[in-house]
Amino acid sequence: MKAINTLRMGGADVLPLVEGGKGVSVSTGASAGAWAAAGGAGTISIVNADSYDAEGHPVPQVYHGRTRRERHEELVDYAIRGGIAQAQIAHEVSGGKGRIHANILWEMAASERVITGVLEGAKGLIHGLTCGAGMPYRLADIAAQFGVHYYPIVSSARAFNALWKRSYCKAPDLLGGVVYEDPWRAGGHNGLSNTENPFAPEDPYPRVLALRQAMRGFGLDNTPIIMAGGVWWLEEWQDWIDSEELGPIAFQFGTRPLLTKESPIPDAWKRRLLTLKKGDVYLNRFSPTGFYSSAVNNGFLHELRQRAEHQVPFATEATDELTTPYGVGPRKREVFLKPEDVARVKQWESEGFVEPMRTPDSTLIFVTPDRARMIVADQTDCMGCLSECKFSNWSQRGPSYSNGHRADPRSFCIQKTLQAAAHASGPDADKVMDENLMFGGTNAWRFGTDPFYANGFVPTTKQLIDRIMTGK
Repeated sequence: MKAINTLRMGGADVLPLVEGGKGVSVSTGASAGAWAAAGGAGTISIVNADSYDAEGHPVPQVYHGRTRRERHEELVDYAIRGGIAQAQIAHEVSGGKGRIHANILWEMAASERVITGVLEGAKGLIHGLTCGAGMPYRLADIAAQFGVHYYPIVSSARAFNALWKRSYCKAPDLLGGVVYEDPWRAGGHNGLSNTENPFAPEDPYPRVLALRQAMRGFGLDNTPIIMAGGVWWLEEWQDWIDSEELGPIAFQFGTRPLLTKESPIPDAWKRRLLTLKKGDVYLNRFSPTGFYSSAVNNGFLHELRQRAEHQVPFATEATDELTTPYGVGPRKREVFLKPEDVARVKQWESEGFVEPMRTPDSTLIFVTPDRARMIVADQTDCMGCLSECKFSNWSQRGPSYSNGHRADPRSFCIQKTLQAAAHASGPDADKVMDENLMFGGTNAWRFGTDPFYANGFVPTTKQLIDRIMTGK
């Protein structure tokens, strides 16, 4: 195994090990601070992170506004307060070692307001901004305003090329690194393009080499590329380490830090990670963002697949294809279906899926009455957590705060389910985890096969980094 040496990143010499940012209340100051204290770059998430009361208890994110716009403002306030709180914790835990980065999704609600609010309230505590989920052109401008480094997340050389030419070329000295997030292997939301097959993963080496070649064309020979997605044992990546062809490379770990003492995720989540089998984490396209995402195949995803499968095209008047009248729902509202779909709908209704719900694509899905009520309630309670949401049809861009499309019942409220998963506790925690979204990289099944975790061992962050440094 090659020696793993420090590299220059963000103005400091650190281990080439980066903690990946993990959304709502999962990448916290405690986990990021511990990672930085061990010599790497820890990452707090400022995507609706937890804040705390005077006694140190998490402040529940309860919304009182009567309108979506009012609740959206409450959410922004929660996000800024939470981001500041996590930055303060990370700074204290790190003891001034390593680097502390803040991760944000460009397509989350009011991302620029949240970034600037956190940086203003936590001056000097955050060394870098990591940002993906969209094309964050303004990231360099924000970093320059506060004198911090920035780390765009891309999935192709083409994406970085566009970002550089439009914006980043104006602030080259603050570009701390470029995160290549493999769109087939990384956890959470991924950047698969419309031309890429989600079921045919590509070798990351040629893609990262193409990124390096593009960066060299801009004079960025020594700017690190951070490989994210699918990294487990570094001995499997020996050809990347000290490669003259690839240049300086760091490695990002998003899934492995979930299973540490400092990780804030519920014990039920940690137990589930140790039982995963190969194939239990897969890419799906149910997210209200419209992006593919990688998550644990549990009851939550099963129910979303069921909604998509219980789906037929319909019309309110007969067409050449939709010729058969049928009364749907408790009121037997007449619609027209394909003749071959009538039997399918009757079968679903006999199984209790009697509530039809209209989608933006002129189809009907059939769900149970309880599920229909939950979907409508979640859409009604929308707090505008994304810049645009296909589930609730929210858009922060006004003036109507609607994206102009019908709300899509085939998706879900991502804020609600991520908060529920992150805070599951008590005797029903296992049930809560099965009924909510559990993001994870596609290599998460390796927790159950890696001897490091034998007998359910949960390491400290320092023990994990020490293990990673052995390469094994």
